[in-house]
Formats: sequence, structure tokens, C-alpha cells
Amino acid sequence: MNSETKRQLNIVVLGTAFMFMFTAFQTCGNIAQTVITNLNHTDFHGSGYTSMAVIYGVFSASNLISPSVVAIIGPQLSMFISGIFYSIYIAIFIEPSTWTFYTASVFLGIAAAVLWTAQGNCLTINSNEHTIGRNSGIFWALLQSSLFFGNLYIYFAWQGKTQISENDRRTVFIALTVISLVGTVLFFLIRTPEESHSEEEEAEATDDTLVEHMSEQSKMTRAVDAFKRSVKLCGTKEILLLSITTAYTGLELTFFSGVYGTCIGAVNKFGTEEKSLIGLSGIFIGIGEILGGGIFGLLSKSNQFGRNPVVMLGIVVHFIAFYLIFYNMPNDAPIASMRGTDNIAFMEPSKEVAIFCSFLLGLGDSCFNTQLLSILGFLYSEDSAPAFAVFKFIQSVCAAIAYFYSNYLLLQWQLLIMAVVGFFGTLSFFTVEWEVPAFVAKSTDYSSI
Repeated sequence: MNSETKRQLNIVVLGTAFMFMFTAFQTCGNIAQTVITNLNHTDFHGSGYTSMAVIYGVFSASNLISPSVVAIIGPQLSMFISGIFYSIYIAIFIEPSTWTFYTASVFLGIAAAVLWTAQGNCLTINSNEHTIGRNSGIFWALLQSSLFFGNLYIYFAWQGKTQISENDRRTVFIALTVISLVGTVLFFLIRTPEESHSEEEEAEATDDTLVEHMSEQSKMTRAVDAFKRSVKLCGTKEILLLSITTAYTGLELTFFSGVYGTCIGAVNKFGTEEKSLIGLSGIFIGIGEILGGGIFGLLSKSNQFGRNPVVMLGIVVHFIAFYLIFYNMPNDAPIASMRGTDNIAFMEPSKEVAIFCSFLLGLGDSCFNTQLLSILGFLYSEDSAPAFAVFKFIQSVCAAIAYFYSNYLLLQWQLLIMAVVGFFGTLSFFTVEWEVPAFVAKSTDYSSI
């Protein structure tokens, strides 16, 4: 097996492992608030929104140290250990208690930072300037197919249910825990890509074996250096501009992964299908994500116009979705009680429009994320871990903020915030994309990306 084939296989294995893990986790996030509002435990006082705010808050802070962790133990082991904590968090729902729920949220936030930094590093070392767009698309399509499988089960298992019983909850979360563990084990199938060496480098191979026996002191030096590079990157023009785009992805991630499903499940006008529609919504978000990842990632090499048209499509698609959601969903849906809401917006709530908006949310999200992964992997190909850590730091801060205000803000204000940040985030991405040729070496064949 040649080096390029091994790299390609690594990307497929990486995407497949994430597909299993996030089949469990994204399904968990989609139904968490609905499950919690149906808990019969009088001593349980948790909130799905608050838990996610804790996760993303800790996630954001942990991104400052995650490059150091990856530098010390490597991306493969980093992803495996993180996967264990994802599985523990999901397992908490089998028999939830308030203190274990929030404690697991804290540890998951730390694990998530390490996981995504390691993922960005693994994606970059298995790519080059010609394959980063394609590999980002393959990974993204595999990752987001996770939305399809878990939510398909939710759709059929919860059809006709207006309340979620204890048996329903346990069955779902035992299955999701096992699925998450399967994905975690798959990380061990990723192999280190072979590098081509010159004759001179081969002659020095004996001396290089000292690297394999690196002392703890030198590992700590690498860790400190990784932290310093992360801090230094935060002040660069490119990262500052991309931070607005990244902030938007954090806000809309919160909305489509946690808030919108809760909105659908709270609309009493949908009748006995309101709970199963949460699963169907997740499926169509996944279809949009997969379609976007496939088209804009796999076909990126033949795109002669760069990344801007894809991002423009993403914001237009999201604006259409926001407008339709504003007209279709009751304003109090995100914060409705267990009894749901009987209010209507500007039209009688339509299941078809609600599910179509799920598809648009997924499609738009894939437009932004595939292009952000691509441009970061291209600009910082030689030092990817700190760049992806900063990216996830900004994204997770904004996701935490969004989950926090989702406990209180009506739907219209949440949509308005996303629309404003999305508009300015699109403009800032355009600016970076236009300046990329000046950022890279003159010998780089940028048009071939």
C-alpha cells in the first residue's frame, strides 16, 4: 500500500470513527432537552441547554491546552481517550442524576477540545495542498451521516408518543453508548502515513531514533511551544477575520443541534408526531450536511472560483431557513414547558416546512464548515494543531453563549442574532479568501486547490 493510499484510508477511517461517535452524541444532543423535560425523577433538576453551555464553555477554555496534550500523547491516543469520555456522558442518561450529569458535562468539554484538535491535526498530516479540500469533504460527509442513523431510530421508535417513558429512554441511551464505544475503538485503525525520505535523511535515520526516546522534559517543551503558538495565532489578521465566521458556526451549531429539535417537539399543533419529528428533523439536517460535504468537498478540486461562492450559498440558504422558521414556528417554542405550546406564528405550523428548514440548516452548515476546514488546513498546513485549537476555541465559546441564552430568549431574537453575525462572518471570510494568495508562498499553485 503506497503512502497516498494509506493517507486516503486514514481519512476514511477517521470519518467513520467520528460517524459512530457522533451518531451517538448528536442524537443525544438533539433529544436531550426533550428527554429531560419528560423525566419523572423529582430529584433531577438538570437542563439540556445548561449542560451544553457547560460543555462548550469548558470546551472553549480547554482549547488553550489541547494542542499541548496532542503534542505530548499524539493525535491517535488523544482521540481514543476523548471518545471514552463521550461514551460516559451518553451513558449518564441511562440513570441520570443532577450531579453526575453536570460533572460529566465538564469532563466532556475537556475531552471535546482534545478530540477536535487531534482531528484537525490528523486531517492535515494526511493531506496536502491539493487534497485538503477533498479530504475535508470526505470527513465532513462521513461525520454528518451520523445525524441520519441515530435520528432514524428516534423517528420510528418515538412515533405516536407524546411522553418519553423510562424504558424508552434507557433503551435509546444504552444503544447510543455502545455505538459511541465502537467509534472510539476504530481510532486504533489509523496508521501513521509514510513520508518520503532523501538518501541523506536515510543515512541519518540511526541518529533520528533518539526522537523515539524523547525525554519528558523535551515533551513538556513541545507542549509549552504548542500553547505559545496558539496564543500567538489569536492575534494574526487571518485568524481575527475568520473568528467572526467561526463565531457564526458556533451560534448556528447550537441552534440546529439543540434548539430547533426542541422547538419542533414543543409544537402541539403537530399532534402525536411532535416527538418523532425531532428524529426526522435530525435526519434531514444530516442529509443537508452530507450533500454539502459531498458536493463542496469532493468537487473542490474542479472549483476554479475558490471558496467564496460556497460560503455565499451557505449564508443565502441559512437566511431562507431563518425566514421560514420565523414564519412557521411559535415564538415561545424554544422555552416551552413539558406541556408544549399551542401558539402559532404567522402561519399554521407546517410539518413539511419545518423539515425542509432542517435540510436547509444542514446544507448551510456544511457550506461554512467544509470551507473553514479547507482554508485553515491550507493556511496552516505546517502547524495545524494550534490553528484548529483556536478555531474550536472561538466556535465553542459562541456555542456556550448560545446555549446559555437559549434558556431565556424567544425564537425571534435567536434568529436575529444568527442573521447579523452570519452576515458579517460571510464578509470576513471573503476578505481572508481574497488575501490567501498573498499569504502563501509565491510558488504555491493556489488555483489548483
